[in-house]
Amino acid sequence: MSRSHARMPGLAAPIKVWDRAVRLLHWLLVVAVVVAWTSTLGLGFSRAHEAAGYISLGVVAIRVIWGFCGSPYARFSQFVRSRHEVLHYAGQLCEGKERRYVGHNPLGGWMVLLLLSLIASLGLTGWLYTTDYFWGRAWLDMLHHALAWALLVLVALHLAGVAFTSLRHRESLIAAMLSGRKPAPDPGDSVL
Repeated sequence: MSRSHARMPGLAAPIKVWDRAVRLLHWLLVVAVVVAWTSTLGLGFSRAHEAAGYISLGVVAIRVIWGFCGSPYARFSQFVRSRHEVLHYAGQLCEGKERRYVGHNPLGGWMVLLLLSLIASLGLTGWLYTTDYFWGRAWLDMLHHALAWALLVLVALHLAGVAFTSLRHRESLIAAMLSGRKPAPDPGDSVL
């Protein structure tokens, strides 16, 4: 077991990783997605659902901008890895030999892109459904619902990944997304 897997909480001084904007946008998106989902349970369309969709679109747009000009760990260039690096990391993960990343690991980075893309697609299809041209189109309604279920699957995978990584590296990623701080890297960790 690598040293990062034997990490004891509180031994290393924490470092700032997630800036305030990343954390705020993350939690706004969580709330908006939860409202969007719960506002349709058994009721269909509602004003809360529509508002949550527009808020989600706005949050995604701001997060994309912040992904190019934000703080170092917020930038896509910091955490979006090549297909080769993602597959290599996945292989190491399966062998139990993956390195700890201070920012997003290669799989987590692609999950961010998938979630942002899917939420943007949901917002776009939801908005299209309010236009005169696309109002009542069955295919658009089916696409919007399929995207919503795909988002639910991705959120479940995201939560499972957060739980797994938190346990594996003995650090709370949820606490890090609240405070912005993570334990300082060990020599074997990736500071990328």
